[in-house]
Order: sequence, then structure tokens, then C-alpha cells
Amino acid sequence: MLALFEQHEVHVTWAGVGMLMHENKETLLSNLPSLRPLYVHDELSAYRFIETQGIGEDERDDPFHYAHSLVKKILETSHQELGSHTFAHYYCNEEGQTLKQFRADLQAAQKAASAYGVTLQSLVFPRNQFNDAYLKVCYEEGFTSVRSNPVDWFWKIDTREESMWKRLNRGLDAYFPLGSKNTFSLSSLEVRKGFPVCIPASRLLRSYRPKELMLNQFKIKRILNEMEQAARLNEVYHLWWHPHNFGWYPEENLEGLTIILQHYEHLKNTHGMKSLSMGELTEAVRKS
Repeated sequence: MLALFEQHEVHVTWAGVGMLMHENKETLLSNLPSLRPLYVHDELSAYRFIETQGIGEDERDDPFHYAHSLVKKILETSHQELGSHTFAHYYCNEEGQTLKQFRADLQAAQKAASAYGVTLQSLVFPRNQFNDAYLKVCYEEGFTSVRSNPVDWFWKIDTREESMWKRLNRGLDAYFPLGSKNTFSLSSLEVRKGFPVCIPASRLLRSYRPKELMLNQFKIKRILNEMEQAARLNEVYHLWWHPHNFGWYPEENLEGLTIILQHYEHLKNTHGMKSLSMGELTEAVRKS
């Protein structure tokens, strides 16, 4: 992915979990905050996972729980922004946790990033759970931009017990036009004193599925059409996905991504479309 982004000069924000940014277990354990989320449902806690399941000593021993080499590669690649997905995949709307615990989590995330000489500025909330009180804490801890969800009802995500009907609509919208218009102007983004800028997501790039060949084509075509609409209207189109989703069928997933990036090159040449990270977009909004 990094090679493709560099080839096509695409600016990307990588929202990394702070726990993954350590070289070894000793460093990780020394950076854990003293205040940790006390979820009523403690199975949601990454700390609980460490206590019950354990983790390895370093990336070579346990590549699923350490990403030091990957963080370095991101920072060594042109136009890539290291962002945050909180330190411990923090759920802001869950029972039991508090604002103080959330602040401690963000401070730990900033500490983890500081080992790479980075101050985190962009954040993606796990399950996109947040409210104004949490946004204020984000801003106070150095975050100037966050990703928010589309306005559609089926993107109001719960951590547990989501209805099949909501999931079905969310899934089908990737292929067929069920949701609202998902491109937006810079001027529509609100700048509030003491708050980060909320940047709505436009589209989740769903991973390749071998039994859905026609739907895979519909999915890519829908993204290309939405990109074209954004370029023609001089609006923003915010595409996102989980990189680990490319782990199954990586060649097919990267082929789909290549088609999208080639279309971006076309729109850049024909309509002047620009690629910006979340941090760069926020800077442009605040200057406008």
C-alpha cells in the first residue's frame, strides 16, 4: 500500500493504536497509563486482553501486537501522516469509563508517538463513539482533526447488539445508492473554538470477496463515480478502510486499490483533484 501511495503521490492518514507502537514488551508496559478504562463489560478492554491472553516480547516474537517496523515505514514514506486510533482502542460511549480515563489514554498515545518524533494531530475514534465532551479532551491533548461518520442512520454504530437490518443496509450501501450524498465542501466543515474539526467519512472500501465477483465490480465502480462527483463539484471525498482487511486476497485487494488510485491520477489531471491527509485538510479548513 505504501509503495502505491508513493507512486501515485497520495496523502494518507494512518490511525494507529498506540499500544502497537512499541519495540518490546518492557517499553509497552512502562508506557501504560495509570488510569485505564473501567468498562462494565471488561472484555472490551485491551488491558484485560493482555492480562488473560498475554503478548509476546517483541515484533519478531509477536508481529500481531507490535508494529514498530511498520510505523517506521509509514514515516519514511512521502506524504503519510501518523494519526491515532487511541492508545488502547478506547470506546468513549461504553458504561464504566470516564473522561479522565480517556484523557490518560490520549496522553499515553502521544507518549508512544513521541518515540518517533511525532505529535499526533488526527484521530479516528474506535467504533466512531464520541460526543462533545470527548472532542474537547481531544483538542486539549493536541488533536486538531477527527473522523466522523456519514449522517445515515445505519452508520450510527453500537459496540454490541447491532441489528442485522442495520448491518445489511450498511453493507448494501457499499454497492448500491442507499445513503445520502457523501461528498462535501470545505466550507461545510465547522470550525469551533476549542474543538477539533470533524471530517465525515464518505465511503468504506470493503475488502475483496471471492464469491461476489459482480459485487466487487459494483463496489469499485461506485467509489470511482463518487470520486468523479467530488472532483466535478470541487468537494471532498473521504475514503477509508482497515489495512488488515487486505490480508485475505491481498493481490485482488491491491488491484482494486490500484484502479482507484489510477482514477485519482486521472481526476487530478482533468479536474485538479488534490489528495490531502486529515491533518492537511484541517489546516486548509482553518485557513479558508
